[in-house]
Amino acid sequence: MPVNWIPGRGYQGNAFVVGNVLIDAGVLPSDVQPFREQIDIIVLTHCHHDHTAHLKEIAHLCGAKVVIHAADAPGLMDEAFSLSTHFGERAAGIKPDRLIEDGERVGPLQVLHTPGHTAGSICLYLEDEKALISGDTVFSDGCFGRFDFPGGDPNALELSLERLARLPVEGLYPGHGSPVEKNGHRHIAAAVELLKSGYG
Repeated sequence: MPVNWIPGRGYQGNAFVVGNVLIDAGVLPSDVQPFREQIDIIVLTHCHHDHTAHLKEIAHLCGAKVVIHAADAPGLMDEAFSLSTHFGERAAGIKPDRLIEDGERVGPLQVLHTPGHTAGSICLYLEDEKALISGDTVFSDGCFGRFDFPGGDPNALELSLERLARLPVEGLYPGHGSPVEKNGHRHIAAAVELLKSGYG
C-alpha cells in the first residue's frame, strides 16, 4: 500500500495518506483536498501545533474521525501543551473520537507508542512495506525530536529509538524533512547513536 507524502510548508509538519488514513493535520486543507473522498480517519502522531494546526478544518472537510494517543489528547485543547502559543495560535480545539494505545491498529497501520518527544508520541508501521511513519520521534537525517517541551523525556526517547531500531524499516516517513524509500533503519540507528553520545 503506497504512502502518499503531503509536504509541510514552513513550520508545518508533513502529512501522509495511507489508504483511508491521514497522518497528521498541520498542512493546509487545500493540500488534503485531492484525498478528501478516501480519508475517513485522521491519526495524530502527537499533539503539537505544527501537526494539528488545521485539524478541525480537515476533519470537517473529510468527515473524518480524529484519533490520538490518550497521553497527548489534552494537547488538542490546551495551548501550553500543544505549543500553539509558540506560533501565536490557539490549540486545535477539538476532542478526539478515539484514544489509542500501543499495539492497536488504525486502518492498515500498527500503532507503536514511542514516548520521548511527548508522552503520547506514536509511530505508525506498515509491516508489508516495512514503512515507518515516525512523526517527530526520528527524522531521516539521523536526528530525533526535541525532548525539552512539556511531556518530553530523553530516557523514554532513547528506549523508543532502540525499539524502532529493532524493526525492519526501509521507508522512513518523518514529521519534518524528506522521506527516504530505502535503508530507513540506518537513519534510526544513527539517531540512537547520536542520542547516546549525549547530543541534545
